[in-house]
Amino acid sequence: MSRVGHSSAMSTTPDSVPAHAAEPELRDPAPHSDPAPHGHPAPHGHPAPQSHPAPLGGLPAGTAPSVARTVSPARRRRLLTVLTALTLGVLAVDQVTKAWAVSALEPGRRTAVVGDLLGLSLIYNPGAALSIATGMTWVLTVIAVVVVAVVVRASRRIGSRGWAVALGLLLGGAIGNLVDRFFREPGPARGHVVDFIAYGQLFVGNVADIAIVGAAGLIVVLAARGIGLDGSREADSRRDASADPDDTAGPVLRDEPHDPAHAGAGDDVAGSASQPGARDEAAHDPTHGGARDDARG
Repeated sequence: MSRVGHSSAMSTTPDSVPAHAAEPELRDPAPHSDPAPHGHPAPHGHPAPQSHPAPLGGLPAGTAPSVARTVSPARRRRLLTVLTALTLGVLAVDQVTKAWAVSALEPGRRTAVVGDLLGLSLIYNPGAALSIATGMTWVLTVIAVVVVAVVVRASRRIGSRGWAVALGLLLGGAIGNLVDRFFREPGPARGHVVDFIAYGQLFVGNVADIAIVGAAGLIVVLAARGIGLDGSREADSRRDASADPDDTAGPVLRDEPHDPAHAGAGDDVAGSASQPGARDEAAHDPTHGGARDDARG
């Protein structure tokens, strides 16, 4: 009797099985929902969503870290030697040629060197190039002092041979004209600069002016090629910035937003698995179980 009762109990049709006893429906994971807005609490029973941590280095993904080029002390000493040598060379040639012009040339008299294109004509210029700002000699003196100070300060970061040459020419030319401002008539900070190289009918200059113009042209070329004062190149920085973020900014760690519906289904499965015999009941199919009992009977 016990076997018959057991067989009849286990041969119950699937229609009589309660709805909650059927196998749980497998659902696709719900799309990740956005974290709770700032200032709003997270749903009860679930931890608050964590903000996405920034990539390594504190930079946004896809941004290459800016790394300053390291210049060895030995190389920097060599570049400073080049800069200093050019500065002293330009200053020496400028002052020697000015002393020669003052002693050999007559003011206002032109001596042709290359026809009308190039000649020698001694003048004392109280202003800047092209006789600009002739009544503001002291202002030009202040500007020259500032230029010298800026160049000396920038030379401490020198890392490019091109920039060493450019700054050497600029510093030598600025100091050459500054010497005239301080030590020539009519007085300190108001001295007139000696010019003696006549370029056609355009203007008259000196060796210091040639060095300054050459430095300006070289600086334009260096800037156009993207070469920085420390020797770095802008093209390299752009290539680094366009590289794969995973290669430049390091791995990006993200906390997945909490999905209440998906987490609830996981909690139900975990809870049922923790109950005694729950795993066996979940794997047991009533229809096939009855057939197996009947076969054994």
